[in-house]
Amino acid sequence: MPIRNLSAGTAGSARWANEHRKWLFAAPAMAFVAVLIIFPLVWTVYLSLTDAEGSVRASKEFVGFANFAEVLTDTDRFWPATWRTVAFTSVVLTVEVVLGMAVALLLWRPFRGEKWVRIAILMPLVATPVAVGMMWRLIFDPNIGLANTVLGWFGIPPQPWLAGESTALPTTMFIDIWQWTPMVVLILLAGLTSLSDEPQEAALIDGAGPWQRFRHVTLPLLMPTVIVAVLLRGIDALKTFDILYATKGKGGGSFHEVETLNVYAYGLSFDYNDYGISSTVLIIFFLIIVGSMWLLTSRKRDVV
Repeated sequence: MPIRNLSAGTAGSARWANEHRKWLFAAPAMAFVAVLIIFPLVWTVYLSLTDAEGSVRASKEFVGFANFAEVLTDTDRFWPATWRTVAFTSVVLTVEVVLGMAVALLLWRPFRGEKWVRIAILMPLVATPVAVGMMWRLIFDPNIGLANTVLGWFGIPPQPWLAGESTALPTTMFIDIWQWTPMVVLILLAGLTSLSDEPQEAALIDGAGPWQRFRHVTLPLLMPTVIVAVLLRGIDALKTFDILYATKGKGGGSFHEVETLNVYAYGLSFDYNDYGISSTVLIIFFLIIVGSMWLLTSRKRDVV
């Protein structure tokens, strides 16, 4: 009798494991990822509620939401950095989606030399953001840079580019657009190639022109893919750090001209060792990213 009960129990466990095998196989990886995400998040929240500074191991006192009150009333660094983060993300995302759509439409139909054109377009994605930032820093050097040399050929006076307080942020936007537009092209081109030809042919028979076919046929069908591209690239643009730090260094420049929330939090942590305030900035920044993701995913559900 005990042996039969044991066999029945083993068979039941095996049956349960077989029914839930996809979760059992994924459980170790899911647990590992959860630990990697939850522990840093909980630790950052804890630090944001303390006056931690100097060293993480140093004694710290619980201050509640005092750090949040200090950060949210900081009009010298926090709010300007927030504005730059929003401006940087909005501009680069808009330009990259529009330009990426235009390039994807050009590459949608086969043409001679198509393979080499695609390789050339994807070249910016090969290099790391730091390497791209250093390369463009040399190109935009106000004294020896190639950009001002080319302008001189046309009689245009040299521009400060990255060295100017008012031109540094637009210049870094251009660098980001140059590197990451190919990523949007890849996503949109994949969406275009998956579309059926029948709606296009029906619109063509009805006498619709190229713009009408794009506006009333292609774009509505492609909209879920566009939302995915906006979601992926938008979240990535919000977190941009490498290019900004590689081109302007600490504090986003002498006048903090390209200091976004990422650069600001990094400076608080590693330049001033003010871990309580930097953790507070990161928590607020995390909430902004989560809110943006929620809005975009909600929009994607409405479109689908």
